[in-house]
Amino acid sequence: MCNLYRTKPSAAEVAALFRAPLDGSPNVASEVYPGYSGLVIAEGSVRSMVWGFPLVLNSKKTGEPLKPKPVNNARSDKLTAQRGMWKPSFEARRCLIPLSAWAEAEGPKGNMTRTWMSLPDAETFAVAGIWRDSAEWGPCYSMVMTDAAGEAAKVHNRMPVILAPDDYQIWTSGDPASAEGLCKAWEGDLNIARTSQPWSART
Repeated sequence: MCNLYRTKPSAAEVAALFRAPLDGSPNVASEVYPGYSGLVIAEGSVRSMVWGFPLVLNSKKTGEPLKPKPVNNARSDKLTAQRGMWKPSFEARRCLIPLSAWAEAEGPKGNMTRTWMSLPDAETFAVAGIWRDSAEWGPCYSMVMTDAAGEAAKVHNRMPVILAPDDYQIWTSGDPASAEGLCKAWEGDLNIARTSQPWSART
């Protein structure tokens, strides 16, 4: 599952690339982790939201609520589950997540390093997301993941749902059945860059 991605352009550059107005003056880090703020294109504008739907669990010892945990990946095969947490957002609040690359951890436990994946012909592209308002963090989003294929499957068994530009409108505004049909592995080329950077290092 993706727990780190990069967005190289500024919010203004993202707005220009996706031909969408800026909502406020969003300022986000170039590397986005669960619980951090990231850029999304939702309801026709570029906005800043927290990456991850808040999940509040109770302490096994005290029974008191714990600090919310960001659930930042939504499995594509769970989007329409009747009792799942994703269905209302999938049906009514789909968004685009602009990114330049996403990372997965590779290597032995305790010594994992970052492997970055990106599109060879696009500095910035969009992956599928869903969003909602939350009492804990305000607007928040989750990245839609599907079974990996091709070179990506050699790194991890799941990958983000990468959207072609012609499919942006279908994902954000089409009916749920049409949007669900886009939830498949990317069939185009991918750049895969293995690094020596520790997975746990944050910049």
